[in-house]
Amino acid sequence: MRVDNNLLNLIKEIKMRTIQINNAVWKEGDYFVAQCLNIDVSSFGDTKEDALSNLQEALELYFEDNKHPEVTIIEKPEIVGSILKYA
Repeated sequence: MRVDNNLLNLIKEIKMRTIQINNAVWKEGDYFVAQCLNIDVSSFGDTKEDALSNLQEALELYFEDNKHPEVTIIEKPEIVGSILKYA
């Protein structure tokens, strides 16, 4: 059986990759905001689920458009409150 080289190249390009990411979600006014901590991408929605779903779509588009995306590895993220004084 002979396989076309163009088809083989297409199959190689379609190879799916998987990475672990960390997202934060919070309520801001009437909407929920979802921010990926590993990549500078965010989205929003009427519900937490909508915001996360919209973020997922935005991340997929980001990776489709960037052949060499910058991903920051974040281990054990935590929310830490602080007080900032400024003039």
